Amino acid sequence: MSLPVDSLPHPTRRNVVWLSLQYMMRLVFMFWLRYQARGLEHLPKTGGGLVLVNHQSFLDPMLVGLPLQRPVSYLARDSLFGVPVIGWVLRNTYVMPINRDAASTASIRTALQRMHAGFLVGLFPEGTRSPDGTVGEFKPGFITLIRRARTPVFPVGIAGAHEAMPRGGFRLWPQRVRVVYGKPLCATEIARLSTKGHEDELVAFVRFAVEACQLEAQAWRDGQPQD
Repeated sequence: MSLPVDSLPHPTRRNVVWLSLQYMMRLVFMFWLRYQARGLEHLPKTGGGLVLVNHQSFLDPMLVGLPLQRPVSYLARDSLFGVPVIGWVLRNTYVMPINRDAASTASIRTALQRMHAGFLVGLFPEGTRSPDGTVGEFKPGFITLIRRARTPVFPVGIAGAHEAMPRGGFRLWPQRVRVVYGKPLCATEIARLSTKGHEDELVAFVRFAVEACQLEAQAWRDGQPQD
């Protein structure tokens, strides 16, 4: 069930739980993962938007949010909210529950409400973590959010998280992790592809942008020269 707008937390101010986790993770990630990010100037300081990210690891939400001065409100499977400690953290870091087996209109409505209230909403269109670190196929569920939100869409690419904590693993390995925040997708092209009958093209367009960010992050991680 969605919350009244006036009961939502502030969309650009991090609460004490977010700030505390951000501080602790910064210490760990900077040392253990030699974390670096670039392209932060592409994300606005205020206003709503949809942040679409490739999915390599459980670390991804923290890796994307680490350098930001405003929170990102993610969608996470509802079963996690019943887990001790984890559920408390999720409820206190702007996370919204979603049933992955039957994504409800309530989840979509809540995400739209957040974006219209000025939040950045984060989503992993692959729906699950990559088994090998490459960008997998995108599930089309995010199309509804793009069509109805009419807010900017920001692609983000992560490289190195798969090696640091791969799918099925729970140990944090020392690695180099890089995150690239891409420019907002062309609003005119998004509007054109959001019309009925262009679903496959829209998915391909968004996936191409996210994959471009991931490949840039991978090249940066590997020390390849940049154009």
